[in-house]
Amino acid sequence: MLKRIVSAAIAAGVSRRAYDALTAGERAARWQRTNHRGDVVTLAQGPAVSLGSLAGVATAPGLPGSVRLASGFAIGGAAALGMVDDLAGATEVKGLRGHLGALRRGEVTTGTIKLVGLGATGLVAGAMARRGRGGVVDAVLSGAVIAGSANLANLFDLRPGRATKVFVAASGVPLLTTGVGGAVVTGPVAAATALLPQDLAEQSMLGDTGANALGAAWGVCVAASLRRPALAATLLGLVGLTVVSERVSFSDVIERTPVLRALDELGRLTSPPEEA
Repeated sequence: MLKRIVSAAIAAGVSRRAYDALTAGERAARWQRTNHRGDVVTLAQGPAVSLGSLAGVATAPGLPGSVRLASGFAIGGAAALGMVDDLAGATEVKGLRGHLGALRRGEVTTGTIKLVGLGATGLVAGAMARRGRGGVVDAVLSGAVIAGSANLANLFDLRPGRATKVFVAASGVPLLTTGVGGAVVTGPVAAATALLPQDLAEQSMLGDTGANALGAAWGVCVAASLRRPALAATLLGLVGLTVVSERVSFSDVIERTPVLRALDELGRLTSPPEEA
């Protein structure tokens, strides 16, 4: 447990230092965006959390080599794909349905590239995470879970701090165990929570870069920990939530549920923004 704490401290430190570096001097302008209030916020939180997460899985104790590689590949790949969407994406096209609609019109959006890339990255990471267990079926299930969780995490990044809170809550059980899954998410949890105050204060946002990376980390945690039936059930849940998100606003559901609304607003310094 002490080694995990050290790894978490390294991840949090890298995340914090990367954020400070990305928001200093001339390079800060590259990451700046204007939010709905007209305030300038930074997307630097995403790459900073991703780097911290990578540092965490690199130093996590007790990880088999294949799982460590799977974690690094999934987090790094998801972050890179998310960064393309953050820096070059068209904001008028949203959701799975929107990107598929654009593709039918012959338009290849950065979101479509990201979705295809997440699928490919997930399959490779899934095969590594399940190396020596279950063959092709388990590898495909794992890959789909990793890609699906990376995409789903981004759907929660619509309010300050929400995506991080969901990721930390979903990682709670693995963190309390000494298993491989807990070792995978320890660093990403520390990296994300280190910059949660900036997110809650609407000074920064995870963006696709950070949200995709955290979701991918959780996916590897599941892929490396669960048996095939539980892995399949997890995939069904991810697919179900993704399909529902095309028709139902998660924000509306949270607003109408007192307990969820209280947790969503916890620590937030300002009133919630309008739906993106």
